[in-house]
This record gives sequence, structure tokens and C-alpha cells, in this order.
Amino acid sequence: MFTDMVGYTALGQRNESLSLALVEEQRKLIRPIISRHYGREVKTIGDAFLVEFPNALDAVRCAYDIQRAAHEFNISQPEEHRIQLRVGVHLGDIVESGGDISGDAVNVASRIEPLAEKGGVCVTRQVYDNVRQKFSLPLVSLGTKSLKNVIVPMEIYKMEMPWSSEESAQSGNLDKRRIAVLPFSNLSSDPEEGYFADGMTEELITVLSGIRQLTVIARTSVMGYKGSTKKAKEIGKELEVGTLLEGSIRKAGNRVRITAQLIETPTEGHLWAQNYDRQLEDVFGIQSEIAEKVAGELKIRLVEDELKVIEKRPTESTEAYTFYLRGRELAQERTEPSLRQAIDIFEKAIQLDPAFARAYSGLADSYVSLVNGGHEPAELMVPKAQLAVKKALQLDPNLADAHAIQAYVRFTEDDVLGGQAEARRAIELNPSLADAHWILSNLNLLKEDVAGGLKASEDCYRLDPVSPRNIARLGQFYFYFGKEKEALQHWEKTTQLAPAGTFRAMTEYYLYKGEIDKAKEYYMKAERSEPSNIWLAWMKGFLLAKGGDEAGARQQLKEVEKHWRGAASLNDLAFIYHGLGDLDSYFTYITKATEQHGMRFVYVMYCPLFGESRKDPRYDVLLETLRRMFDVPQKSS
Repeated sequence: MFTDMVGYTALGQRNESLSLALVEEQRKLIRPIISRHYGREVKTIGDAFLVEFPNALDAVRCAYDIQRAAHEFNISQPEEHRIQLRVGVHLGDIVESGGDISGDAVNVASRIEPLAEKGGVCVTRQVYDNVRQKFSLPLVSLGTKSLKNVIVPMEIYKMEMPWSSEESAQSGNLDKRRIAVLPFSNLSSDPEEGYFADGMTEELITVLSGIRQLTVIARTSVMGYKGSTKKAKEIGKELEVGTLLEGSIRKAGNRVRITAQLIETPTEGHLWAQNYDRQLEDVFGIQSEIAEKVAGELKIRLVEDELKVIEKRPTESTEAYTFYLRGRELAQERTEPSLRQAIDIFEKAIQLDPAFARAYSGLADSYVSLVNGGHEPAELMVPKAQLAVKKALQLDPNLADAHAIQAYVRFTEDDVLGGQAEARRAIELNPSLADAHWILSNLNLLKEDVAGGLKASEDCYRLDPVSPRNIARLGQFYFYFGKEKEALQHWEKTTQLAPAGTFRAMTEYYLYKGEIDKAKEYYMKAERSEPSNIWLAWMKGFLLAKGGDEAGARQQLKEVEKHWRGAASLNDLAFIYHGLGDLDSYFTYITKATEQHGMRFVYVMYCPLFGESRKDPRYDVLLETLRRMFDVPQKSS
């Protein structure tokens, strides 16, 4: 038997310490299995094992157990920390000398191992003939293969793993019309031009989203693959997409060269590829051509209004457009300095083209982000966002992004029904706009529409599945709304993608289950993952209270008061008092937060940790205040 780690050489060049650690982990994993099946480890050659067995059946059973152990190990590991093995097994005579073995049989085993799939086992006809009536898993012929330095071609069989059918089904079921635009590579001589490549990626996402029969993954999720060496098949599985669009951009002065290729993820086959070498002002035409070509390759017939969206030029000024792309890149960083810089750049784009609707929308989004990031008060920024988004919609009533921002503005104005209408209009114009589903989820829940809130959150997650915000929220909602099994399955998948959000939700889950020690364990993990998150302030006090440390919880109340953050701190105090069982203080502070339009209604209305307060008559009074404030009709019984 010959084993080998997939991609070991390439990993060693990228990260030598990790490659050595994985080899050591592999040896710990494999050696006990070899001994259990009466194998003798002849030698290791770097990452490879050469092993001999007393018979073919022991060798085949050992090969399967090795791959099963690796598969189970990999489930909880991030991609680069996984042990991916190939195994080859051959039966034949060997020559033994000084503890080592040699001969044609050894050579054949080493030559058939590369024919195995990642995580797979290949065996020769000689092995197959010896084990076919004794080994339970199917061995499927791959046909006759010519092997290097082996004179006679040999028939090779592959072992069908129990989990491979499930993985194949998942790959085979990937929808080709569910597409991700991977970050276009910047090939410009000036690295500063990277904003243009990233901006073009986002623009292609926007243009393709105008094709209603496509589901397009959001920017937040795809940008994580920037510079990634992952194969199309891996990315397809992770994002659950059947098609990828990728390419590169080289910008030099007023000329731009763009390459684009469309790839089918299950097969990694190229469906289409094209080079464009044009003047910068032709960039909108290139985007339209790519979108129409993608539609054609995926057998989508574009209707007239879709063609209008795809072919519409957002501005006649390439200089304004260049400023806009730079502004979008800065706005996506979501830091206070980057958002303030983005505002300045959007304003420059507007000066160059006062009719540039998307620049106004970008400006409004930046104002809103300053509020959401806690950098500016809502009363100062929301009116500015309102003016900017109003102008954007005057210039382009069909701008989906602007309607999504308008939904948020309506929400801050206590207009839930108006916000819902704006969010739905945004989704109607662009079903792939994740942010519109996000705000719709919040608005539905405020109206006590749990089913609608959960569905919108699931839709948001499907469109933006690598976003930590969406990952954390969906797991939290599954838990809140009684879908415990779905929550646990979700967290099992998302621990690596969004550790902080996952650990926060699991802290609440184990608190609710009464497992205080487990809750503390996940709280500590959440704190290490994201030490500045505002959730930590109240959860620390809540945990202390539930753990019987009343003095510690009251000390945390003082800490919250010392680091006052307005309505946010009112919520924190209320939640800690709830943990202490002091519902009088809870309702005092949560009512004040409501009056200041800052009540965290998702927690108050739905979190199981606050279930006791919802039995209190004062909760109905609070809910009625909330309904009047947002002009929400009372939910029918």
C-alpha cells in the first residue's frame, strides 16, 4: 500500500510550518490504523507511507479505514488544515533487504496511487480478484491504464466511499443558473489600480443581477476568494453555485484589457472565454456583452426590460465612474476613515456628473454605515442619507440599491409598512440583493411575522453565505424560533466561517439549556474571536447572574454605566437585570430604550433567554407602545 498527501508540495511552498504540522498529524492518524490491520510500516518518504500486509484483504480494509478517519477528521477543519490523501494498493511479489522492500509490486503501488481521487483508494485487478467476495464496499473498474515504467497496461479499480455518493449528489445538483463572480485579478502595473478590478467585480455582480433567472452571490461572500488558489469545484461546493465567472483586468491610461471566462463548477469545464481590449469609455459595453454571453451560455432568453437594465449606462463620464468605483471600494471596508473618505469621493463623482444616480446611492449607503458602525448619531446622518437616496430615486426610480437604503430610512422613521414596501420593491428589481432581504427580515419580525422574518433571513444567507453577519443571524433565528436541529446543523458548518457569531449564538443556546459551564466556554471563545463586540457587555453580566455571582453581575452593571453608549447601554442594563431576576429594573430600562427608538426588539421579542419577561403584563404594554410607534397593526390571533 502506498499513500500520499494531496497538494503537499504546493502547501510546503506557501506555508512550510503548516505542511510539516499536517504531516505529523497524518502520522498520528494513520499509524494506529496500520497496526490494527496487521500492516508493517516499511518507511515514510516525506508525506508518503509505504506499507506491506500479510494479505490483500487486510490492505484494502486498512486503506478504507485510513480514508474514513481522514474524512471524519476533515469535517471540523478549515480547507487548508485538512488531510487529503490518495491510496494505492497492489498485490505482488517483493524483495526484502535490510528492512526495506523493492520490486515491481512496490513500483506499481506507487504508480496507481496518483490515479485515486482526493480522499480515494485505487487497487489493481490482482487485488480486486482477491477481495471482491469479501469486501463490502463496491470496487468499480476505471478501465485499463498505462503506468509509468510499467510495461504491461493494468486494469485499475476505485473504491466507492459511502460518503462519495452524497458529495456527488451535492455537486450534481448544483444549479448552473446560481452563479458567483470571483474577484477579477488586477494585472495593472500600478497596484493602486486594484480598486478598479474590485469595482468591476462588483459591477458585474450588479449587471448579472439584472437577469431575473440568475441567482447571483453577493460581493461580501465572493471577495473572500480574492487571491485564493481553491479549485472551481471546491468554491462551487462552498457557495453552492453551479457556475463561476472569473477573469482579469489590466488598466493602462485610457485603455483597458479584460479577460473573462465562465466555468462549470462540478466538472471545472470552461463554457466560454473572451478577451476584450478597448478604450476605458467602452467598459459599460464590455459589462453588457459579458452579461449577454453568460445568459446565452446558460440558455436564458433575455426579455426587453432585462436588456434595458444590462445595457444601461450609469453615467456618461468615465472620470465620474472611476471615482464611483474607488468610493465603492472604500465604502465596503466599513471603517470610519474609509467611510468618510468614500463620502468625499462620491461627492467628487457627483460634481463631475450631477445626474449619476448610483453615486448618490453610494453616498446614502456611506451615511447609513457610519450610523450602523456607531461612528455618528442617527439623528445627524439619517437626514443626509434620506436626501441622497431621494435624489438617487428621482434620477433612477428603478435603482434597487437605493430602494434598499430607502427601506432602512423608512425603518428609522418608524414607518414599518413603508420600509417593507421599499424592501420588496428592491427585491422585485434585483432578487439577488442580499441587503434588501436583510432589512425585510427585520421589518417582518417587528410586525411579528416570524415565518416571513425567517424566510427573508434564509434568502439573505443563500445569497451571501460567507457573510459573518448573515451566518450569525440565521443560526440565532433557528434557535429562537424552535428549530433546534437546524440551528445545531448550521453551527456545525459555520464555526470556521464566522466563529464569533457562531460562538455568541451557542452561548445563548447553552444558557437556555441550563448548561452554564458550556455557555461560559463559548462566551470565552466569542470574546477571543471578537473582543470589541457590543454583545459581550451584557452577556458577561447575564452569565455571572445565571451562574449565581450576583456581586459580579452588579459590578458589570457599573461597567456598562461607566462606558455609556446611549440607548445601547439601556438595553445592556435591562438584559443584565433580567438575568438577575429583577424584572422591575428590566422593564424600566427597556422602556427607556424603546422611548429613545433604540430597543433591540429581536432580543426582547424573540430571544428565549427573556421568555420570563414576556409572561409579565408589562410586556403587552411595551409591545403596544412599539406598535403605535411604528404604526404596526396588532397581529391577528
